[in-house]
Amino acid sequence: MMRSLRRLVHLVLFCPMSKGLQSRLPAIKVKYLFLAWLGIFVGSWAVYMHYSSYSELCRGHVCQMIICDHYRRGIISGSSCKALCEENTLILQHCLSSTPTHQVYSGAWKEKPVIIKCGIEETLRGDGSPDSVPRKEMTLFDKPTRGTSMDEFREMLHSFLRSNLGEQPSLGSLVGRVISLADVNQDGKVSLAEAKSVWALLQVNEFLLMVALQEKEHTPRLLGFCGDLYVTEQVAHSSLYRLEVPRYLQPLVPSALHSSVNQWLAPAWPRRAKITIGLLEFVEEVFHGSYGSFFMCDASPRHIGYNSKYDCKMADLRSVASEMSVRGFLKGRRCEHNSDCTYGKDCTATCDKLVKQCNTEVVQPNLAKVCHLLLDFLLFGAPPDLREDLQKQLRTCVTLSGLASQMEVHHSLVLNNLKTLLWKKISNTKYS
Repeated sequence: MMRSLRRLVHLVLFCPMSKGLQSRLPAIKVKYLFLAWLGIFVGSWAVYMHYSSYSELCRGHVCQMIICDHYRRGIISGSSCKALCEENTLILQHCLSSTPTHQVYSGAWKEKPVIIKCGIEETLRGDGSPDSVPRKEMTLFDKPTRGTSMDEFREMLHSFLRSNLGEQPSLGSLVGRVISLADVNQDGKVSLAEAKSVWALLQVNEFLLMVALQEKEHTPRLLGFCGDLYVTEQVAHSSLYRLEVPRYLQPLVPSALHSSVNQWLAPAWPRRAKITIGLLEFVEEVFHGSYGSFFMCDASPRHIGYNSKYDCKMADLRSVASEMSVRGFLKGRRCEHNSDCTYGKDCTATCDKLVKQCNTEVVQPNLAKVCHLLLDFLLFGAPPDLREDLQKQLRTCVTLSGLASQMEVHHSLVLNNLKTLLWKKISNTKYS
């Protein structure tokens, strides 16, 4: 055996190559050198883009510095302030930010995983260049003013919520929930710092929705806040798909490859069905809920997550807007095309070209957007006996219109049919 091995090594090392191979060797060398150079170039570019975008997007230390400065000066308060600024038990760990002005970090609080979110406003110098260190304008915490009574603050809250959510019969209970949240030390009183903090937080659309939808099981739990920084439970999987290609690499990665890898990494079909049922329940919850209707203005898989039990959790609510906000944006808006009548990414209304103004009815409802997303997420790997019916129902769902004449009965019928179809398949199994 050893003798045969030695002979093989001798042949490889000392025997001359064939003339054909010798003539091709320079070309082979050039080819592989070029590929190696290309690989090094692309790798270096990816590393550079990653770190340059990281330094631009991730400013958690700035956010913490500003918040703690305001806290120590007595301007703000909150249930998380002491942990963040004194005890150092609320720790920012990994940056998840997608924009510099909205800082998102995974972290730990009392040794439990959490998500920490904070806004940073960039102020401009006189020459138009951004400050080297972004800072919060004091106007963020200018309300309520000193001397505001509890009744006046309650009226401020009621008026603000009415302007954002519309005239709802249950607004009074929501005002009570906000005041209870603001009363950090549970002494039955709201200090000026507590009031300033909760007022600033309510200006953050996601926080307002989290408070309004806090009783819903598909909304992450709010754990605490400090000024306009707030802490939520961490969703185990913050996106429907596990592979997220950075924006700067997307032109280099074929969409078919990206889709195939995500399908390979996706949970088993029954678990995807369970996630889908939860997502449909969320759509149901925000359609004529206790505090009005809400629109999903970017039904992206990046905003929809699920926990370790495969229960759907909305990982990012920033793109969800109240009907009142969307209609207020569209009302009287000048337009030339339908695209001029778009709130967020895809809450689009029609443009009345005679008067050149936007109509206020959003064309595509939440359910149609979600079903379009489910065509990719749910159909692959579906049981053969279910696939045809499921595909048919999803196709019907995608064509739903947001017009008032269709919204009530048809919308509910399609949604319930989908839920029933999926639930029948996974009920009484280990996946239910």
